Amino acid sequence: MAMSSNVALRLAEHLHHNLLRYILVAYSVAAVFPEAGLAIRNINFLTISIFDETVQITVPAALLATLLFNAGLGIRVESLFGLVKRPLLLILGLAANLAIPLAFILAISIFMLPWHNPTEVQYILVGLALIASMPIAGSSSAWSQNADGDLALSLGLVILSTCLSPLTTPMALNAAGWVANDVYAQLLNELADHQTKVFLAMFVFLPTTLGIGARRLMREGQWEQAKPLIKPANTMVLLTLIYSNAAVALPQALANPDWDFFAALTAILVLLSVVTFGSGWMIAQGLRVTHTQRAALMFGLGMNNNGTAMVLASTVFSQMPEIMLSIILYNLLQHFAAGIVDRWIIRTPLPLQYGTHA
Repeated sequence: MAMSSNVALRLAEHLHHNLLRYILVAYSVAAVFPEAGLAIRNINFLTISIFDETVQITVPAALLATLLFNAGLGIRVESLFGLVKRPLLLILGLAANLAIPLAFILAISIFMLPWHNPTEVQYILVGLALIASMPIAGSSSAWSQNADGDLALSLGLVILSTCLSPLTTPMALNAAGWVANDVYAQLLNELADHQTKVFLAMFVFLPTTLGIGARRLMREGQWEQAKPLIKPANTMVLLTLIYSNAAVALPQALANPDWDFFAALTAILVLLSVVTFGSGWMIAQGLRVTHTQRAALMFGLGMNNNGTAMVLASTVFSQMPEIMLSIILYNLLQHFAAGIVDRWIIRTPLPLQYGTHA
């Protein structure tokens, strides 16, 4: 038992330190050999009707729910109690996570008006809307913890944004629909008004809260025994989810590459990373928070749950690979950005260390 636990620990450490490399491999395999990924996507375990909405429990949806259940298992609610006494940072972080990306979309919609292909502009805006409307990524807590960030604040941002997502995601999609045109605005509004709420409630909110509840029922010794097995299993689930979703879009996008569109999309997504990570830094500077809180804010505001965005987008926009490409590319860029922030910014102390005013 001890030997298998040691093997699992070594495997978990290896996967953690090489995660970005394996994500790149998953995308590459999806681009060249998409058949298995498409076959996985076509498996439908069950179709149910909830509130007059038909919901299919597919393999990608089940994989997403598994990821979020395991993320919930890693959360100790007791660590969040201190946030009740100083909620300002948490409230500002959640508000900024919703408002700043939407303001960015508005700015891009104006900036891209002269672009030679209006349809490509719509692809970019819809992709940005899906990214911006997602809750904060659970992986932001891992980055924050590795950088000695405030884990309670980081987890609070993840949990509350996830639990509020059935409300905030439709709001963000509807808001983004105001800057989209014609059929794209209609698709965003329909996605917000119908499918999204039930999907997020079933496959994001419910598994996360069940995971948190299960952790509460576990003794600490049980969790320590399970943790070495859960981490590598979670990584494998994540890579399978990435592969199956990317198989829908990458072969189509690479079959007839549009290089000027790709260049514009990359530049905009890099700018989005700068803006979102930078907003965390600016809030930290403005409130004169501690070094640990700055780390939690930067990673929380800079990283969105693109796994959820990919699953949701593939249900509606699978025939528009350019939109899927936005989410795939941003998923890579935000991890690159997190690595840069961790090495060059978070590790650099603030000029003056203040107590938090939050």
